[in-house]
Amino acid sequence: MLLYILFVVGFVFLIKGADLLVSGSSSIAKRYGISDMVVGLTIVSFGTSLPELVINILSSINGQSELAIGNVFGSNVANLLLILGVTALICPLPIRRNTILTEIPFSLIATLLVGFLANATVFGQKTDLYISRVDGGILLFFFVLFMAYIYNITKTNKDEVADDANHAIMPVQKSVLYILLGATGLFLGGKWVVDGAIYMGESLGLSESFIGLTVVAIGTSLPELITSATAAYRRNIDIAVGNVVGSNIFNLLWILGVSAVIRPLPFDLINNSDIVMMIFASTLLILAMPIGRKNTIDRFNGTIFLLIYFAYITYLIIRG
Repeated sequence: MLLYILFVVGFVFLIKGADLLVSGSSSIAKRYGISDMVVGLTIVSFGTSLPELVINILSSINGQSELAIGNVFGSNVANLLLILGVTALICPLPIRRNTILTEIPFSLIATLLVGFLANATVFGQKTDLYISRVDGGILLFFFVLFMAYIYNITKTNKDEVADDANHAIMPVQKSVLYILLGATGLFLGGKWVVDGAIYMGESLGLSESFIGLTVVAIGTSLPELITSATAAYRRNIDIAVGNVVGSNIFNLLWILGVSAVIRPLPFDLINNSDIVMMIFASTLLILAMPIGRKNTIDRFNGTIFLLIYFAYITYLIIRG
């Protein structure tokens, strides 16, 4: 019973820990003259992906590869279909030109890259599939390229402000305290969620992959949901889609890359259906833009996204 309680409390610690860490880091960055654009595209985007990172690092260390892979894949599908669906119901979402031309295609390419690397041994001598440390290094290389892209647009869009990063400048001591408390919350929350997920899977006869793709994935996607929903409610809608797509890129390249470097991740062929779902969701996002208002995800699109996500969850339940 205690593990179930800690499992729920762990999500609270993850979300609050990420918020504290982002607030403290943003305050220090702004104090030293780092622009809101840089803060928004780096610290805030990274902050909303911290729960996934902590879960995956602990899962990799513990050898729970199915949970690690399921968490990333499930979070990305939830980001694109569940979070964008809910956010679009709150307010139609115009998509920025940079997001349409660069970030969404980059996210799709990252998904294809992960799929190729995970299945590359099919063409070689080995029969076991896995994302190796070399594969992890390749993913991290592409993550560096993405960060270079972010740096480039911060230089060409100096006057653009990332509304998501408007945290107050706090005293240095308070900022450091927030960072320490946030890091502690992330570690404890991540440990409790991983332990609870493993226990839940074993006691209910569910696979680690299923728990990772559903409960853990939705839980670790809550920061993205809160960020995007709040942005839509406040009509700061230009950051809602960018936050989700950017987080997906962080999940695939940075988080999965780090996890594989720590310990190679065995890959089950059945997870290819989850990769196909990520590709389908990204493609659906691109196809949704010409429908209805130009370059806008409207309420109709949001409803379709949610229906598809619930159908996907139903498929996962049947798959077991």
